[in-house]
Amino acid sequence: MSDEATVGRVEAALEGIEVGFEEARDGMTCVAVARERVHQVLERLRDRAGFETNTLVTAVDHLPAEPRYELVWQLLSVEHADRVRVRVRVGQEEASVPTCTDLWPGASFSERECFDMFGIDFEGHPDLRRLLMPEDYEHHPLRRDFPHQGIEPRKLYDRWDRERRKAFEE
Repeated sequence: MSDEATVGRVEAALEGIEVGFEEARDGMTCVAVARERVHQVLERLRDRAGFETNTLVTAVDHLPAEPRYELVWQLLSVEHADRVRVRVRVGQEEASVPTCTDLWPGASFSERECFDMFGIDFEGHPDLRRLLMPEDYEHHPLRRDFPHQGIEPRKLYDRWDRERRKAFEE
């Protein structure tokens, strides 16, 4: 069950913005918002509700449902000892959301991982590139339609490692 004080603080911070509150299984306060408002919501939660830390940026692939992807940001308020989760649903064709690295620079690697694993673009990200997979890898391993057979990752990694070592030695 969500903490009433947290919900009240979040509601006050988001006054005038259309959002929906959801009950999460873990009891965390959860806000559902439209893609067009997500950056504004994140900024207000940081500035008006005291959520000074971004602890998570990730996604869930709901294939075959549409909108396919659910983007999730989790924020922490050390001062108030609470958390809030922000959710946005986006379709496969518009799998893109604004970056939050201008609000929390440390979110850069979470966004890069999400980009790498799901193929979701973070508009305005200062260095959006693969984090875990080689740059020329054609797949996104956490998508539900990821082909589990017929991929030879060892060949890809060996080639990537040779190129990386060669560039390092030069």
